[in-house]
Amino acid sequence: MLLFSPSVRLWLLPNVLLLVALSTWGALRYPHLPGRIPKHIGADGIDAWTDKTIGSAFVLVFVYAGVTVLMAGSAELTLRLTPRDELSNVTATPFATARATSSLLNRPGSRISARRIARALLLLNTCIGTSFLAGCGMLWRSTPNPSLPAWLLPAMTLPLLAGTAVTVTAAVIDRKR
Repeated sequence: MLLFSPSVRLWLLPNVLLLVALSTWGALRYPHLPGRIPKHIGADGIDAWTDKTIGSAFVLVFVYAGVTVLMAGSAELTLRLTPRDELSNVTATPFATARATSSLLNRPGSRISARRIARALLLLNTCIGTSFLAGCGMLWRSTPNPSLPAWLLPAMTLPLLAGTAVTVTAAVIDRKR
């Protein structure tokens, strides 16, 4: 049995490619990084520094890898749930009826809706990776410079907003049906 369904694997591909690109870029940049790299970025620029280690230099890559696993698992579980429109076929016993209508589980309305939501989750993950790509551009600079380029905030925020909008739209469409 394969770990992910074909639909999830196809939509997961851009995320895996982005993770490989981030890892490769980081591995190439790591030897050229200064001894201290940014640890925290505040409103006025970089306000905390840390020593260069694999963990500190690759923190965004590691976080993105973890988020990718969680999002892929969520997308797969969404596709494996029995949608609300198919519950009448499953609820043959009182116990099955109670389990199928539990308020603890937010089921997709249909198989089409489940695919839409799973794709939206994986697209959101791609947007998170794109945002992290901009963050890595800041983190992996060759010279320690506390000022921030003007492009950083929009480059990190706009992909997150776009991915969130798509995911919320998919959920709202599902709730209306």
